[in-house]
Amino acid sequence: MLETSARLLRLLSLLQTRRDWTGAELAERLGVSGRTVRNDVERLRTLGYPVHATRGATGGYRLGAGAALPPLLLDDEEAIAVAIGLRTAAGGTVAGIEDASYRTLAKLEQVLPARLRHRVNILQSAMAPLPGARPAVDPATLMAIATAVREQHRLRFGYRNHDGMTSSRETEPHWLAHTGHRWHLVAWDVDHADWRTFRVDRITPRVPTGPRFTPRQPPLGDVADYLARSIDAGPMRYRATVRVHAPAATIAPWLPPSVQVSPTDDESCLVAAGSDTPHMLAVYLGMLDVDFDVTGPPELVEQLRRLADRYLRAITPRPA
Repeated sequence: MLETSARLLRLLSLLQTRRDWTGAELAERLGVSGRTVRNDVERLRTLGYPVHATRGATGGYRLGAGAALPPLLLDDEEAIAVAIGLRTAAGGTVAGIEDASYRTLAKLEQVLPARLRHRVNILQSAMAPLPGARPAVDPATLMAIATAVREQHRLRFGYRNHDGMTSSRETEPHWLAHTGHRWHLVAWDVDHADWRTFRVDRITPRVPTGPRFTPRQPPLGDVADYLARSIDAGPMRYRATVRVHAPAATIAPWLPPSVQVSPTDDESCLVAAGSDTPHMLAVYLGMLDVDFDVTGPPELVEQLRRLADRYLRAITPRPA
C-alpha cells in the first residue's frame, strides 16, 4: 500500500488522466478501501484542488478546471516515457523540432525530484541518435493534415512519387501514423474510390480544404493491419522474384504479409520482393540467410556482384 503522501500524488495523477472516475475504480488502482479514497479526496480539497463529486448510480469524482496544478506530476514510468519520447523526437522525422525537444528535456529535469532526474539523465546519456537519411516532414504540413483529419475535411494536396513525378490528389484523410522511420497518411482517395497510403514527406497541402466528409470504416477492418500491408506492398522501383533453397513454410514466418512466397517443391520456393534501391533489395535477400538464385533485374544482379566482391575483399589478406 502506498504511503499517504505518495498516494495523494498518485490519486491526483489519476484524476488528471481522464474526466470521470468511480470511487471503486480509484480504490482498485490505489489498492485501498473506498473510505480511504473519500478521505484522500477531502485532503486534496483541503490543499486547494477542486475535486468534484459526480452524480449517478455509482457516484464518482472529477477534477475541476482552474486549479493551480503542479507543473509536472509524473511517476517513475511516466518520467521515463516522456524522456524517451523527447529524446527520440530530438533525432526524429519532424523538421525543426530537435532544439525544442532538447529544451523541453532540460525543463523536465528542472522540475523532477532528484531521484527521477538522475534516472532521466542516465537514460539520456545512454541514448545516441541513429544516423541515416530519414525523410523529415514539415511541422506545418503535419499540422495541416492532422487538422483535416480532426475536422473531417477533405484534403487536397500535391503528391510526389518515388520517380519525382507530382500529381494532384483529393482525399478524405482518416489517420496519421508514424512507423519509426516515416510519417504516413491513410486516406480515402476520392478520384480512385479506394483506400491509399501516402508518405507525408511527399505531400504538399493545398488550401482551402474541401467539404466535410463522413468517416468510413477502417480498411480490412483494422487500420494498423492495412497500414502494415500497404507500406510493404507500396510501389517499389526494383522488384525481383528469386528462387530460395528452403521450404516455403520455413521462409514465410520471417517475411511481411505482403511478400509473396510460393512453394515450388518440398525444398524450395519463389519469393517476390521489392525495394526502392537495388542495394536495399540485395541486403534484404541476404538477410534470409539461405541460398537463393537471381536472374534479374540487371541492377540487382550487379549489386549482388558488388557486394560479393566487397565481402571477399574483407576476408582476403592484404599484401604486407
